Amino acid sequence: MEEKEFLDNEEIFSKVLRAGRRTYFFDVRATRANDYYLTITESKKFTHDDGSFHYKKHKIYLYKEDFELFKDILNEVTTYVFDERGEEVISERHQKDFKKLYAAEPLDEVAAQKKLYRNFDFEDL
Repeated sequence: MEEKEFLDNEEIFSKVLRAGRRTYFFDVRATRANDYYLTITESKKFTHDDGSFHYKKHKIYLYKEDFELFKDILNEVTTYVFDERGEEVISERHQKDFKKLYAAEPLDEVAAQKKLYRNFDFEDL
């Protein structure tokens, strides 16, 4: 039984993206019915003061029936980010002289923004 479970979780195809202290794993795996699905894992390395380290991992499972919509939405949101902020990375980690600017919004403007959001129950979905 254990051997069967191991075979069910065997990676069929994998790609790795190393991005600083984060690593992304894209793994194609097989279901028990021998259909394929994708797991995307983010692994982030954390180092302690004593030099030891540990990894935090986050994983999503993506099934074939969701691939097209997932690709479409991923493309749409990444295009939006690049269009709005460009491809240059802006963060404290990447730029030593980066300074956060805090905009002081008047309270009535913040309240007006909150009115744009609609409360809903899960039954509405």
